[in-house]
Amino acid sequence: MRSVRRTALLASATLLAALLPFASARAADDPPPVPVDRFEGEVPFANPPAGGIFTWGSDTDDPPTLQLSSRVDAPEGEQVLSGTYDISGYGGFTHDFAFAEPAHDWSAHKGIRFWWDGQDNGKKIAFELKDGGANGEASELWTTSFTDDFTGWKQIEIPFTDFVYRTDYQPVGGIDHVLGLTQMWGYGVTLPVGAAGRFAMDGVELYGRADQSLRASVLTDAAVYPVKEGGTATVKVTVATTGSAPIDEPVTVAYETAGGSASASDYTPLKGEFTFPAGTASGTTRTVRVHTLKDKAASETAETIPLKLTVTGAKAPAETPQVVIDAHGLPYLNSKLPVKKRVADLLSRMSLAEKTGQMTQAERGAVGAGADIAADDLGSLLSGGGSTPTPNTPAAWAKMIDSFQLRAQATRFQIPLVYGVDAVHGHNNLVGATVMPHNIGIGATRDPRLAQRTGAVTAAEVRATGIPWDFAPCLCVTRDERWGRSYESFGEDPALVESMETVIQGLQGARSGEDLDRNDKVLATAKHFLGDGGTAYGSSTTGTYTIDQGVTTVTRKQLEAIHLAPYRTAVDRGVGTVMPSYSSLDIVGDGQGPVKMHARADMINGVLKGKLGFDGFVISDWNGIDQIPGDYASDVRTSVNAGVDMVMAPYAYKDFHTALMEEVRAGRVSEQRIDDAVSRILTQKFRLGLFEKPYADTSGASGIGSAGHRTVAREAAAESQVLLKNSGGLLPLKKSQKVYVAGSNADDIGNQSGGWTVTWQGSSGDITPGTTILEAMRKNSAQLTYSKDASAPTGGYDVGVVVVGETPYAEGVGDVGNGHDLELSAADKAAVDKVCAAMKCAVLIVSGRPQLVGDRLGDIDALVASWLPGTEGDGVADVLYGRRAFTGRLPVTWPRSEAQLPINVGDPTYDPQFPYGWGLTTLTKSPEGGAATLMALGAAAGAAERAGADDRGRALVEKARLIVQRKAGLRMTAAVAAPFADAEHLLLTGRYGEAVRKLTQAYRAA
Repeated sequence: MRSVRRTALLASATLLAALLPFASARAADDPPPVPVDRFEGEVPFANPPAGGIFTWGSDTDDPPTLQLSSRVDAPEGEQVLSGTYDISGYGGFTHDFAFAEPAHDWSAHKGIRFWWDGQDNGKKIAFELKDGGANGEASELWTTSFTDDFTGWKQIEIPFTDFVYRTDYQPVGGIDHVLGLTQMWGYGVTLPVGAAGRFAMDGVELYGRADQSLRASVLTDAAVYPVKEGGTATVKVTVATTGSAPIDEPVTVAYETAGGSASASDYTPLKGEFTFPAGTASGTTRTVRVHTLKDKAASETAETIPLKLTVTGAKAPAETPQVVIDAHGLPYLNSKLPVKKRVADLLSRMSLAEKTGQMTQAERGAVGAGADIAADDLGSLLSGGGSTPTPNTPAAWAKMIDSFQLRAQATRFQIPLVYGVDAVHGHNNLVGATVMPHNIGIGATRDPRLAQRTGAVTAAEVRATGIPWDFAPCLCVTRDERWGRSYESFGEDPALVESMETVIQGLQGARSGEDLDRNDKVLATAKHFLGDGGTAYGSSTTGTYTIDQGVTTVTRKQLEAIHLAPYRTAVDRGVGTVMPSYSSLDIVGDGQGPVKMHARADMINGVLKGKLGFDGFVISDWNGIDQIPGDYASDVRTSVNAGVDMVMAPYAYKDFHTALMEEVRAGRVSEQRIDDAVSRILTQKFRLGLFEKPYADTSGASGIGSAGHRTVAREAAAESQVLLKNSGGLLPLKKSQKVYVAGSNADDIGNQSGGWTVTWQGSSGDITPGTTILEAMRKNSAQLTYSKDASAPTGGYDVGVVVVGETPYAEGVGDVGNGHDLELSAADKAAVDKVCAAMKCAVLIVSGRPQLVGDRLGDIDALVASWLPGTEGDGVADVLYGRRAFTGRLPVTWPRSEAQLPINVGDPTYDPQFPYGWGLTTLTKSPEGGAATLMALGAAAGAAERAGADDRGRALVEKARLIVQRKAGLRMTAAVAAPFADAEHLLLTGRYGEAVRKLTQAYRAA
């Protein structure tokens, strides 16, 4: 059967050669194909650093299955690589060459080709090369794609010139941004998402002969050249080659100013050519100058002058560079006018396309070099979690954002972009930034002034990289610790969340917005409106999530008291933007049932903008409108009419922009609604000073990760530590003690920083500069031994410290039931058991939510909730060794078992292991007294409350709380826990007298 098929193929090839002798002769000059993979078993399935094929994916079920299969129709040899996939996030496979062997040189060839067994599913398959660097996992990634729109085997040929540098993800710092081909480390295939499928592949090989027209390129130093009217634009034209070799044939560049919106009277027409002679070094530059002229018009919009380049002997630039004569003389450009007048003037001049473009936000990885910014009049870009420039440095961030802002200068009105990032605990996407404790730890500090300082540090570091907008803070009120976003919340009590909203002033400055144009302030975002922390377990319909993005079912009274209260405070504090939640809201008795928040006009238009008077703009979550039932046009119409002003459509920005214009033209979205949305967006852009200073002000870049900023983070880490148990006064430790340290989270900067650190999900390991808890302890201890798994001998130590907890996750990926639970790992449990059986021990739990301790509590002498302290482990050591006192208090209830969840302060049945607000102290002197003292404290607290003496009132309640804790100790019962937790809520709402009365009740029950 096979011999017949091959004979037929050979006959066909012979006939083709006879018909096309020229093609055959040219092919004869090519070097023979070089096999990369034959899939006959010569390359193993193996992970780096070994050479081999391996799979990968965004979640445990996303990597595809792979096998070598014998097939009679194999295009080459006997076997093919085949597999199945069902990918929700991303997934694929890679062939890395062995790290210990030299990289491969592919520069003599035209491209790479392989056989693919088509399924005719219309899906795009991404194909990626690994170029340069130290090895296959530390190389530059270059990508292209092909479409599976055929059936059966087809040989896919991809010239190396088709590959583009990946802008959405690079594993390491930038190397040279040139596809050199002289040091190749392998290739990868990214499979389609959204539907199960199968694939087969065979015969990967290099083909063809490289020639100069493929190897040499002509580049310009920019795509856009803004100049003031009458000024001269200088365009640098460079010849560059793959492998950086000199060109071996001449390259001629003809240039001409032609077309564009500028008229002949606006510039001096230019036409000419120059030649880079053979032997010219790669990187050689020539200059073309375009002179603009002043005319009699007092005011004009921006005008473009394309500089057409015709290249012979090399690849021409991907885009025609444009000289832009800046807009001038128009009222909206006058910084002395009130913002309201500037907005009105600009809005009156804009077309529908320009207005809807302002309402569109794209992901940086989707726009590539950014040509669509001007083409689609985009108003905003963002970096999703882990979407960073290469290298991931402050300078590279600023350069990247400036390049995007430059693109916006090619639009009529030169409206600057507003660029946003999720800097949720410091500038967490940037390697080397100061990473703060996550919000759950900030809530544990009970220190609003410190919360504001952490926000100020974050704002300064974010703005110093050219970013004016932060998608933070999260004002969720977490009501179920099975939620994978629990750590993004300040706590379970809306009063606690409200008290921490000083972070908004840290980010934005003055409530009026007058500080937003400073180089150390950013636009803040209150998220996720409304009820994201109250979703019911099992209600999520997003992939394998169990609770995130689910349904929050509440009465209207519960909604306003628990979930709406923080937004009222945020609006009062002048927050600039608000982001709706993915979740659905089901208000009991309103007859609507569960409705996605992106569609709830009654909440966004009615409550947020109407009742609360929010005057900023509403930004959707990532593809958030896509979850509204109906087709895409309906999603667009419903969300915008509900009050969403800007839509985050990361990779579907063109579809959104087109759909929104069609909805307006059809009368289904009013022009008045569009004008309202765009006015809100432009108002914030003017307040941010972007029209005057669109580019990065990097004067504050030296502060990124600085000692001063890390001092704030260290203080936050220290104050976030909650001492739950301290039998015999084991803590603080003494420097002279011989300490045995164990546990998975003792020496892992990635684990102690958690999700949303460098990447969306975060990761274990040494991912960013910082100090681990172990490193910090070593600075304080004269004698310290570390054994991660407690396998080292345990004899002869004064005390053991076991640091355990969670590994990083984010959003619904971290939901309990989605591959996660609240139990310590088997290894952590074993380490705790071994160390605590051998010596007095302190256990630190590094996690984004409470972990179940259960019966082990009796064997543990000291227990600390360390939360996710960020990069400054010194803060944890500060309280462990008594440099600072433990003062943190539980921001959420610590349950006895998962069966108790959800459990929150104020519940009718409340019997936790530790109540909300619990937190022992290591102050040198604890207050004395009993019931009589508490009665006196209650009277004094009531008087302070009536007099408005908040500081005194809080101090009196704190004294009463410590008295109760000393007596209650480990004898925690429901009768003690419920009033104790109630007292914490009362304290935060300023009812000091009633708080002490509740504490007195707890004291009597203890």
